[in-house]
Amino acid sequence: MTQIKIFDTTLRDGEQSPGVNLNQLEKLELAKQLERFGVDVMEAGFPASSQGDFDAVKKIADTVKNVSVTGLARAVKSDIDACRDALKNATNPRLHVFIATSPIHMEYKLKKTPEEVIETAVEMVKYGKQFFDQIEWSAEDASRSDLAFLAKIIEKVIDAGATVINLPDTVGYTMPREYGAMFKYMKENVPNINKVDLSCHCHDDLGMAVANSIAAVENGATQVEGTINGIGERAGNASLEEFAVALKVRHDYYPYHTSLVLNEIKRTSDMVSKFTGMTVPGNKAVVGRNAFAHESGIHQDGVLKHAETYEIITPEMVGVHSNNLVLGKHSGRHAFTDKIKQLGYELTEDKLKEAFKAFKLLTDRKKEVTDDDLFSILTDIQTDTSNVQRYQLDHFQVQYGSTDQPSATISLTTPTNQQVKDTSTGSGSVEALYNTLDQIIEEETHLTDFQLNSIGKGRDALAEVHVSLTVDDKTVSGRASAQDVLEAAVQAYINGVNRAIYQKKAV
Repeated sequence: MTQIKIFDTTLRDGEQSPGVNLNQLEKLELAKQLERFGVDVMEAGFPASSQGDFDAVKKIADTVKNVSVTGLARAVKSDIDACRDALKNATNPRLHVFIATSPIHMEYKLKKTPEEVIETAVEMVKYGKQFFDQIEWSAEDASRSDLAFLAKIIEKVIDAGATVINLPDTVGYTMPREYGAMFKYMKENVPNINKVDLSCHCHDDLGMAVANSIAAVENGATQVEGTINGIGERAGNASLEEFAVALKVRHDYYPYHTSLVLNEIKRTSDMVSKFTGMTVPGNKAVVGRNAFAHESGIHQDGVLKHAETYEIITPEMVGVHSNNLVLGKHSGRHAFTDKIKQLGYELTEDKLKEAFKAFKLLTDRKKEVTDDDLFSILTDIQTDTSNVQRYQLDHFQVQYGSTDQPSATISLTTPTNQQVKDTSTGSGSVEALYNTLDQIIEEETHLTDFQLNSIGKGRDALAEVHVSLTVDDKTVSGRASAQDVLEAAVQAYINGVNRAIYQKKAV
């Protein structure tokens, strides 16, 4: 069985999804979870793109020790220098440098001749080799490049010191047979190709990302790049959980395996969904809520008699447990602390006290507390930015009647510790609340998206709200969970504004 290395780019390509805006604490929590998940390489960001991205990459590189951490760089020295500085404390750092190789990109974007592109690529790999033992070189838009030219430039960058060659389907254009043939061509026509790992990076514009990744592996790729839940630019990237489970389930057909800890899939997927605000579709393979549901009577009968009649993936394989009721109103701190450790969280004493308090408040209103409820509490506390001055909700009240215009009154404590109270109306309860917040909050705010989901099932399930806002012309996201839908809506809006304040102070 050949091991296929997993290169996760959720924190870089995944964060480029429209509307996604992760702060440093969220990126760090995701990085820790990706380490538990067992990825081989973690692309933590693009250090040269902003100070915030540089700081996040550096923090991850300083913290994560069992995964190779990499940063993305264009083929320019300043980008490579930024990666060098951000990754200097990483245990096993890797530089990921790219340049476009397709005719359309070389002519219209780079405005370089093919020979100039080769010269730049070689020069930058040599420059990076001064600081990094591991260098991944990517041919942007490889799937639309001339194969002979691609083989020529690959041979030269390998001679210059590249240790991984990545051939992306940047625009999600190619088909599996074509994509596999490109890898086969390189294996047969690049004399020094066996000195490196071959990597694939597929986008899902035509729904082929996972199929193309498998085709690449069938033809010599030893590394697969992708994201959790398949998030990313435009239609997203190859879904890593789908790829890994496909190899596991069809081990009779494919002589490949990965190092991923498959029963960490659900937790990783849930965390990515929560932090990004990108809800996983119910019919999503492997992690969708319907992935293990059987509606048809014929299917139900078969599964009850023998699960494998219609169930090729067991829920337990990917970390889904049918009975995850763990704690209740009479559970003590010791049991709570043990459960936190089981869920993989490391909390400071202060955060542990805060989490236990939130748990006890929840048990006063919710009889059965599940792993999903605890997950929501813990992730909110671990990524809280309350160490900076912020807006805090003191009280709110909504008046609503089917024949009356809704009105809302809100009392807030401002970042300057002033108590402010105001009232406004709206066409609905949420709009009335948000109009009131707009009147109180000093920053210029505008809501661009609102999403409401439930955590778990039943009448007492927690409500989770995700919002996208512009705050003083800066796009941010906010989220909150509460048993009351309106409280979650108010807290999510305030959370988004506070995140903007946090980001401004961090610059």
